[in-house]
Amino acid sequence: MAQMGADSLVTGLAIIGIVIMVSALLSGLIDKTGLPHVAVFICIGAALGPAGLGVSDVTLESPVLRVASTLSLALVLFTDAVTLNTSEVKRHASLAFRMLGPGTILCAALTAVGAWWLLKVPPASAAILGAALASTDPVLLRGLLRRPDIPSTARQALRLESGLNDAVLLPIVVVAIGLSGHSLHGSGSFAKLGLGLFILGPLAGVAIGLIGVAALDLIRKRIGVRRDYESLYSLGVAFSAFAAAEAVHGSGFLAAFAAGLTIAALDVELCDCFVEYGGVTAEMLLLFTFVMFGASLIWTGFIDLSAPTVIFAAFAILVRVPVYLLSLIGTHVDRRGCLLIAWFGPSGLSSLLLVLLAVFAGVPGSDRLFSVCSLVVLISIVLHGASPLLLSRMSKRDEREEAPPTPASEPQQPPRSLPVVESSLAVGRQSITLEELDQLQNSGDQVVILDARTDRSRETSYQQAKGSVRLQPDNAVINARKLDLPKEAWLIAYCA
Repeated sequence: MAQMGADSLVTGLAIIGIVIMVSALLSGLIDKTGLPHVAVFICIGAALGPAGLGVSDVTLESPVLRVASTLSLALVLFTDAVTLNTSEVKRHASLAFRMLGPGTILCAALTAVGAWWLLKVPPASAAILGAALASTDPVLLRGLLRRPDIPSTARQALRLESGLNDAVLLPIVVVAIGLSGHSLHGSGSFAKLGLGLFILGPLAGVAIGLIGVAALDLIRKRIGVRRDYESLYSLGVAFSAFAAAEAVHGSGFLAAFAAGLTIAALDVELCDCFVEYGGVTAEMLLLFTFVMFGASLIWTGFIDLSAPTVIFAAFAILVRVPVYLLSLIGTHVDRRGCLLIAWFGPSGLSSLLLVLLAVFAGVPGSDRLFSVCSLVVLISIVLHGASPLLLSRMSKRDEREEAPPTPASEPQQPPRSLPVVESSLAVGRQSITLEELDQLQNSGDQVVILDARTDRSRETSYQQAKGSVRLQPDNAVINARKLDLPKEAWLIAYCA
């Protein structure tokens, strides 16, 4: 027995190590080609699973699946909330309502009707499947939102949807599980279910969020906190909020979301730290969960293939297009942006995690719901995962067509070497003092100050360096080329 436990530990550590190493080694290639991260890690899972090397075999009854899925869903909800720009939500409240109300909820309702009619599942189970498949996957969506050629209005709309729709869909899943005669917290009335879901859970999340922000602010002022450790602090707040809510029989998932919203509203610096450092840690856990699914579970979508299942999968993916096109009528989103929003609603990890709540609660037929959801997710990964790749090729083709003819080349002057004001000051340094900056400016050489703060940081600050140039931190190299920054000048960026 001890030997089996040791073997399991070694296998688990090996899988975690592989996920981290492959993530790092392929990060540049994936960013350049636009390949979806999740597809790579599902394939890794398949290679490690029973059909491959046979070192991993995770079933719906595996305890490790429940632990990893619970942590992943809590992290998805927390990340959705903590990366939200609350001022952006207020400015675009009408757009957010259209994305969530007529958009997300109507998609969930129509998908549920399709599941009830085509798959002949009970209404409560159909509601679970409809809500799960209406969720947009944050990992697949992240690659698209980083693209510089996406219209800003479409980026705003998709960011608002991905940040808020899981919190809207989760209560639907939990209530539907209750209607099926089961509960995530054992037996209890609907009043008790509502109390834990809508009151105790969010209150616990807000309380932990307030305590976490206050404690961090106090230590910052008294002692100081390293920026990279603040990101880990965010993860601690998320898991503490989940545990606190579960301890009082509330919804730990909504508590994690409420804690993230509290941090987003009160501590911009902590949010930015999470985006810079903690987001990578969170993404590693989500990709590790995809490896677990890829070992065997996600392929169950092909086991029970039938004409109704295939028709439903096509309907679940395509129903979003007309719903969102109608929802966006009358908004300031242009035609290209509307088409992009309507098409790009990928189903992925969050869909699987929401359906797993029904599996863990013991809802009859939930294993079939999971297999159908897996089929839709696999199709979505192929279709939506290839979309950024097609966009890249279309953008390059348009650039070639619009590019002016190249003039005859002229002999280039050799670039002059950059001055060194002091022996301690070198090109590429990570930081520079204000005294060294004064020396550079007084030396007569060209110095460009770059405001590289995030939008959230700029909106909450009333100070700005005199004469600075705004440089969006996302896709900094591309934005620098658009600004036509002088290549022989000193570029000094500040981000806080």
